[in-house]
Amino acid sequence: MRRLLIALALPLFLANCAEPVWAPDEAVARARYVSDEPPSITLFTVVRKLGKEGAHSGLMINGSQRIMFDPAGTWTHPTVPERNDVHFGITPRMKQFYIDYHARETYDVYEQTVIVSPEVAELAIRRVEENGAVGKALCGNAISSVLRDIPGFESVGKSFFPKRIMNAFGALPGVTTVVHNDTDADNNQALLAAQTTAAP
Repeated sequence: MRRLLIALALPLFLANCAEPVWAPDEAVARARYVSDEPPSITLFTVVRKLGKEGAHSGLMINGSQRIMFDPAGTWTHPTVPERNDVHFGITPRMKQFYIDYHARETYDVYEQTVIVSPEVAELAIRRVEENGAVGKALCGNAISSVLRDIPGFESVGKSFFPKRIMNAFGALPGVTTVVHNDTDADNNQALLAAQTTAAP
């Protein structure tokens, strides 16, 4: 029985072993982007078209700067420095790159936004910066853990499942939702290569 429990727990333990990434101060300062849009928290959920299961969660926060928390994500760009799954310099173009990278012929991207106070936005930024790198398959757990500590988002609750988090986020007062569709092929490595060579 003990061996069975260890065998079952080992994949989860290994998934939680994330590789730390820490961009230098100069790169983070250089990439800083300040949006003129109101302070907000935006949940991105990648949803399989066939079956409608949630596949990935990301969190964009617009406060004193705009950042993306993409736990256990694979999207990168050379002009967007990363510190443990927090990406800095999310300009409108980088936001679109992020969406395009995830939306494809078999997946849609749901963008849900809630306007918040500047204080709440800054708290959310601090919270994701303090979270640390996230292991594979634990994006939902990380996103929901962050949200439940932010005033106004406690009802989202903790979950490992992106679709469940999306539904709870969608029930928040004042949320707006945009669904992004695309017909790009599932193998999006060519798209990522094109994005990483594009100017910011």
